Amino acid sequence: MGVIFDIKKFAVHDGDGIRTTIFLKGCPLNCWWCHNPESRNPEIEEFHIPQSGNHSGEFKRVTIGRSVKVSDLLREIEKDIIFYDTSGGGVTISGGEPLMQPRFLKELLQGIKEMDLHTIVDTSGYAQWKHFEAIVPYTDTFFYDIKVIDCDTHVTHTGVPNDLILENLEKLMDVHQDIRIRIPLIPDVTDTEKNLHDIGQYLSQFKPLRRVYLIPFNPLAKAKYQRFGYPDKVKDFQVQSPEKLKECTDILSTYNLNVFIEN
Repeated sequence: MGVIFDIKKFAVHDGDGIRTTIFLKGCPLNCWWCHNPESRNPEIEEFHIPQSGNHSGEFKRVTIGRSVKVSDLLREIEKDIIFYDTSGGGVTISGGEPLMQPRFLKELLQGIKEMDLHTIVDTSGYAQWKHFEAIVPYTDTFFYDIKVIDCDTHVTHTGVPNDLILENLEKLMDVHQDIRIRIPLIPDVTDTEKNLHDIGQYLSQFKPLRRVYLIPFNPLAKAKYQRFGYPDKVKDFQVQSPEKLKECTDILSTYNLNVFIEN
């Protein structure tokens, strides 16, 4: 059994083609800008949310997360095989951090590969290396987040150091061919000129590195912070302008990286 908090069908922004994205619950990081703050706690949670437009003080109960069997998820995936086949899509496992549920993740990936479908694992990189080793044979593509190179800054904004993340990336580069680096662009945190130069210099050691994706800041998660009562540490941050995005792209491109802006 595993714990998930969402399944998104017909996803077109979580990898190539039409995909099903399965969101596993639990994450060891506490990023200020987390787009899925409801994913961080690995346990099933209940919230009492004020009724929208209701001034009587009434609340509704909202449950985040549910226990599932791998077999149940595989049956859901199987329903949409025709869409994967015709679009070159597949299944993306996201979170949270999928590697917080390593046995469940491996079993799920094995089942998906037995269906001959393309698999992506979207990871923060913060996990034991043995858990990466266990899923490498069943993962076609890794989406791997790099946020900040300076360790102290990383601790401040994510709650954990980044030495394990970088160490795992270096090991993964030796054993896997399709790793796509994703950099969330957070104003004045990750999108600074210094940090982007640091990341570019660090990534330039890996040859070949096919794709680096920049993810512009997205304020849509603010509603979740308000709804569930999470502290909002990026409430004043603004979406990057086209000029800023070009500046970020240009910096990384000087290190011979293939840089893309993720929509």
